[in-house]
Formats: sequence, structure tokens, C-alpha cells
Amino acid sequence: MFEEFIKESVPLSSYFVGTTTFLLAAFTSIISVANPLAAMPVFVSLTEENTDAERSNIARKSSFYMFMVLTIFLFGGTYIMSFFGISLPGIRIAGGLIIMRAAVSMLSPEDPGRKLSEVDREAAKEKDDISFTPMAMPMLSGPGSIAVVIGLASQAEGFFDLLMVTVAIAIVALISYLILRLAPISARYIGPSGMSAVTRMMGFIAMAIAVQFILNGISRYFGIG
Repeated sequence: MFEEFIKESVPLSSYFVGTTTFLLAAFTSIISVANPLAAMPVFVSLTEENTDAERSNIARKSSFYMFMVLTIFLFGGTYIMSFFGISLPGIRIAGGLIIMRAAVSMLSPEDPGRKLSEVDREAAKEKDDISFTPMAMPMLSGPGSIAVVIGLASQAEGFFDLLMVTVAIAIVALISYLILRLAPISARYIGPSGMSAVTRMMGFIAMAIAVQFILNGISRYFGIG
């Protein structure tokens, strides 16, 4: 009886460990490329004339829009690519290249994080609501984040894996909300040098993810592994 329980519980525990690992990998991949800390200075700049309640509302809506955009691409991105005849290896390699470009920008000392051009910044200040653009797109869910999500969808082995990625997106969206909500206070304590250090660290992780995506795409294309 006990031996039968052990035989049944071992695969179950292995499945649980595998699922937890996939969730952790998805969360790490998404948050390192989304890097909500890099959006913090832009948020502070664009909401300097808003009240605290208005800032809270913008942060909440931005995070919600981010969740929606990434979730839509999670469940629909692979089908869209398939419609255009793009193979999964092609998706992974292209996604890896997009993430690599974002990582290089994050590692660049003269451009710590993502910035808006002066034209885009002035246009954003004239908008009544900046929560969708530019905060949700492209600051939080830009091409790099979308590429990560599509790449994770291509690696998912079933609906439960997709559900784990959705949970990871939700966690990142919640963290993004908290970061934006506390941005006016945090920006003063972290400072430009702290922001640069965190962004470079995220950039290194993003670069490693990009390389792994490309290697997975190449190995899948040639049937290796």
C-alpha cells in the first residue's frame, strides 16, 4: 500500500516541481524584459501635475492594460504567427533577436532603460489619459515583453503551462502597479545611479534569455534535443 502511494506521489511531485520551475522561469523572463523600474521616471515626469488619487488610477489602469496586452499575445500570438506561416523555431529566433536588442539598450550606459523622445513626451503630456499609451505600451508591454510571452507560449506543452504564464504576467502586472504607485517616493531614494545599476542587471538577464530563445529555436529547427 505504502509502495503504491510512493509510486503515485513521485510523478505528482515531479510534475509540481516542473510546473513551479516553469512559473518561476516565466516570471523571471517577463519582469526582466518589462523592467517596470525603467518606466518609473517616465511615470513621475508625466504625472507631476496629477493628484495622488489620479496617479493611483493611472498606475492601476496601466498595469491592467499591460496584463491584457500580454495575455492576448500569449494566447493569440502563436496563432497569428502560424497564420502567416511562421514556424515555432522562427518565432523563437525572432523573439530572441528582439529581446537581445532590448537587452543591449538596457546595458547601454548612455541610455539606462527605455526613454521617450521629447516629441513623444510632449504629446503624452497633452493626453487626458496616459495609462494605455505610453505607459502600458510601449513602456511596460513593448516589443521585448511581447516577444518573451510569444516565446513562452511556443514552449508551453499544454493549457496548464499557459495558465502558469498567465499567473506570471499577473504577478508582474501587480508588481508594476506597486512600483508605479510608489514611484514619486522611490525615485528620490533610488536615484539615477541606482536605476542604472538595476537596469543593467535586468539587461544581463534579458540577454541570457535572448540567447536561450535563439538556441532553442536553432536546436528545434535542426531537430537537436
